[in-house]
Amino acid sequence: MNRGAVKFRGEIVPVSPGTQARMRGVSWHPSLPGGFAAPAFDELRLLRVSHWDFEGQVQQGELVVARGVAEMLLEVFERIHAARFPLAKVRLIDHYDGDDERSMADNNTSAFNCRLVAGTTRPSKHAEGLAVDINPVQNPYIVGSNVHPQAAAPYVDRDVPRPGMLFEDDPVVRAFERIGWTWGGRWDSPRDYHHFEST
Repeated sequence: MNRGAVKFRGEIVPVSPGTQARMRGVSWHPSLPGGFAAPAFDELRLLRVSHWDFEGQVQQGELVVARGVAEMLLEVFERIHAARFPLAKVRLIDHYDGDDERSMADNNTSAFNCRLVAGTTRPSKHAEGLAVDINPVQNPYIVGSNVHPQAAAPYVDRDVPRPGMLFEDDPVVRAFERIGWTWGGRWDSPRDYHHFEST
């Protein structure tokens, strides 16, 4: 089969009542400490996107994102698919009971999660549906000598390119920067190789 002939499948739909029920108290909370109010469900959208996995098969995945960026992110994932860049999994964070550490450890690509920035009292861009994390195992979060997730330790060395890793000017970074998003791989500290967010 000619892998390049596989067409991207993507759609944007409202967050259904069933998905809303699954998210309440898990990835969606009415507010966070400090007074941050979560976006209402009608301000969010569910993206369904096809993606290549690490075995060279096409899978369907789901992400919840802010309504205002849904069209742009659909275009981003279409570009990721066209580049045949592998994504291990693309599941709602609710599959992991809203636990970001568990999602990262399972190498899950995710978006909306109403939570604070780790170790702070500030709401994460994920809490607004304005951030996406890509392949956390191949693209670790590094602060000082700490690496998250633990399985990402072999990927701290960025001099040896391997499938699923992100680098400056690769198709994934270019796709996000094309829509005006920043890449955490360009930050000094923490260095967040898997993270993209709206500016």
